[in-house]
Amino acid sequence: MSILWHITCLLLLRSCAPGFSMHDGIVGGKVSVPHSRPYMVYIRDKFTRQACGGFLVREDYVKLSYFRIFFYLKIRKKLDNLMAYLGVDNNNHLPDGVEVDPIPHPKFNMKRKGHDIMLLKLKTAAILNKNVSTIALPKPENEKISKDCMVIGWGWQDYHNESPSNVLKEANVTLIDSENCGTADTLCTEGSTGPAQGDSGGPLVCGGVAQGIVSFYKNHTNADYLTVYTHISNYFSWIHDNMKPPTQQQYETWKGKLDKVL
Repeated sequence: MSILWHITCLLLLRSCAPGFSMHDGIVGGKVSVPHSRPYMVYIRDKFTRQACGGFLVREDYVKLSYFRIFFYLKIRKKLDNLMAYLGVDNNNHLPDGVEVDPIPHPKFNMKRKGHDIMLLKLKTAAILNKNVSTIALPKPENEKISKDCMVIGWGWQDYHNESPSNVLKEANVTLIDSENCGTADTLCTEGSTGPAQGDSGGPLVCGGVAQGIVSFYKNHTNADYLTVYTHISNYFSWIHDNMKPPTQQQYETWKGKLDKVL
């Protein structure tokens, strides 16, 4: 298995994957204006208090990366204890949590890169307001992505020293050309500023749209890090199919059966 897959992917950290050696956090960023990123979601195990991150894409769905959840599942054996906290700025002051149902991508495999994406369905839909809101997803057609982007998360503020932030932080990053990135379903940034392990699962926001999900990073040069993101638009069909209202899913199932009969 590539060493990159031992570094990071989605839901956080040493806290979601005990014993993991990678550090967390937005490095070189700044503190976000309180509640200015209302789509950010703080995820935590209600018994161990281990924490993770994601972002709200509909009032009943949180999006994140699969690898961390999968690694967490291997250690904890179940995900029944995860709670999502909406409208969080300072994680020392959490509102009531919401239970979730995980929907991992069926093609994800720990032994291979790719398909690092997961949905969490909120068992109680969010009430949208100024502190809790969704972020736009890419359009299905291929559109040009702004190279000026932003990453957001809670976590360590240094790559090498434990320095978690209780408040949400953000940093500006710049996309690099795809040929210098990774697989076809990824986007990349590089530099000494950007996300680290605790920020896995957070969004790569470009032009106000969530274009990617923090997946993993590696030391690129002595000073810079290469960060890889799951390219959300590559999974538009899967996301759309899994976020359909249950009545629509049931209708399409019965319609398919009827079409076969006719």
